[in-house]
Amino acid sequence: MNPVGIVDAGSGEAAGRRTRKLVIQVPCLNEAETLPATLADLPRSVEGFDCVEWLVVDDGSTDDTSEVARAHGVDHVVRFPVNRGLAAAFLAGLDTALRAGADVVVNTDADNQYDASCIPDLVAPILSGRADLVVGERPIEEIEEFSATKKRLQRLGSAIVRAASGTDIRDAASGFRAFSRDTALQLQVLGRYSYTMETLVQAGWQGLDVVGVPVRVHPSTRPSRLVRSVPQYLWRSAQTIVRSFALYKPFRFFLLLSAVPALLGVVLVLRWAYLNWFTDDPAGRVPSLVAAAVCLLLAALIAVVGLLADLLSANRRALGEIRTMLRRREVESSDG
Repeated sequence: MNPVGIVDAGSGEAAGRRTRKLVIQVPCLNEAETLPATLADLPRSVEGFDCVEWLVVDDGSTDDTSEVARAHGVDHVVRFPVNRGLAAAFLAGLDTALRAGADVVVNTDADNQYDASCIPDLVAPILSGRADLVVGERPIEEIEEFSATKKRLQRLGSAIVRAASGTDIRDAASGFRAFSRDTALQLQVLGRYSYTMETLVQAGWQGLDVVGVPVRVHPSTRPSRLVRSVPQYLWRSAQTIVRSFALYKPFRFFLLLSAVPALLGVVLVLRWAYLNWFTDDPAGRVPSLVAAAVCLLLAALIAVVGLLADLLSANRRALGEIRTMLRRREVESSDG
């Protein structure tokens, strides 16, 4: 991995580098009140970059979010006519940042949750060539607004995502992230709810280098609009994790599913063997054998589905590479 933004321009005196640009994107939904404080904290210069630009994605706000963004000097404003969800806003921001010539894209929240002074720490692993994607890890245990239940759920969710993605990120739900240009080109998000967990599983599936760095947070300025209740958070997070696991690790996912009826089938076979060899209860033997056969057949069918899904995932990987190549060409043509 090469440090971001370094390009060859010949040899000797002709060698040089192009301007390195950082774009900080802020997905927004009705953030006219909180956006000014968020923008006031964003840096206009970061070590390692020649240019820092701001980008706001207005996800169909019904207030003056776009006007407030422009009034506070935001360089790029993208506005959806209707609300399309956080994942769509996040992807639109990446596309716009890439067309604007970004070498690194930082994503942060509009409610000023994350301390923008941590941005240099967030981009440092990418600049040094140690990471493709960097996640700002919040001090979960120190956040007073988080209840004990929410803290436990955050730890559990992050542990599941670590297992599914093969990464070592301690705060999978954090939206404070930095992406290298190549990583931003490769990312796809199929869910509408959020992008945080799915992109981590995808990054692990694609073999990208993912690093976590500790960041600071500000006190909460408003209740979360993404999570309105603990049951809703649990349901949506579970959906995202299961869908991501099935998409990017299909054979392992379906193999784990098949293990449940397979184990039950083995137990029933053992029960049949016990009744057949050690008791005089012929009536109890046949139901066990039939149930065992059904369970083992179901396990075999799920395993076959997993194999087919794994073959399809190889095709999806090829399509993803084609999509990345086309996006790269499109971005390069817009740069030119």
